[in-house]
Amino acid sequence: MAFDPMLVQRPELLAQHGIGVVAPFDFALDRELWRWTPDDVSLFMTRLPYVPVPVTVEMASALSDHSIVRQATRDVLAPEPLAVAYACASGSFIRGAAGEVALHHTMVAAGAPAVATTSGALVESLRLLNASRIAVVTPYIDTVTDRLVSFLGEYGISVAGSVGMGLLSHIWKVGYGEIVSAVSAVDTPDAEAVFISCTNVPTYDIIAPLEQMIGKPVLTANQVTMCSALRAMGRPAAGPGQSLVQLTRPTAA
Repeated sequence: MAFDPMLVQRPELLAQHGIGVVAPFDFALDRELWRWTPDDVSLFMTRLPYVPVPVTVEMASALSDHSIVRQATRDVLAPEPLAVAYACASGSFIRGAAGEVALHHTMVAAGAPAVATTSGALVESLRLLNASRIAVVTPYIDTVTDRLVSFLGEYGISVAGSVGMGLLSHIWKVGYGEIVSAVSAVDTPDAEAVFISCTNVPTYDIIAPLEQMIGKPVLTANQVTMCSALRAMGRPAAGPGQSLVQLTRPTAA
């Protein structure tokens, strides 16, 4: 391939902007997050400390401990990201609306120039879509799924139906077929959108096909997180055929 002299004459073409990502210790879908990012945006990843318990309310609470989130945020600031994303759904809804707000404030206080949490991004995305009644699919046990339903209720978002897969570990191994079946089972005519929770559930390739199949927006934990973080830094997300991506427009230069 021939060298493009414009890369020398216009060094800004090589410039990269970054998003810091604070992820759970068992997060296995780094590559999926990258698929929403434009070519001039890089992800700077860090992991929260290992918690030796299954995926329960206890684990989600531990992952949202302010001291470890504060330190992880500081750690990921070294390459100077323009935004920092807390990429964990349960960790950001487990303590309710007030807990998500406190988590957001903790990250800002740690120095993050802009912040997106998965659950805060979900509420933001549903407002953009004018959706106030949704169906929910989660990989969690019922006690964790119930916390998500309660969190949404605090924002006036009702849940037409929910299904949890009852998983306590290895959530990243859930297959696309299982997700499609769960969405088909839980969707109802009065649900204005469907949300698939947990950033460790792979969803990128099935969002657009699912939307075509059920005729309504499908939101996922990784999708809303990345769209919100990119929007905060004034950049569009990549995601052909995804309703949220098509609707989202940058708000900053």
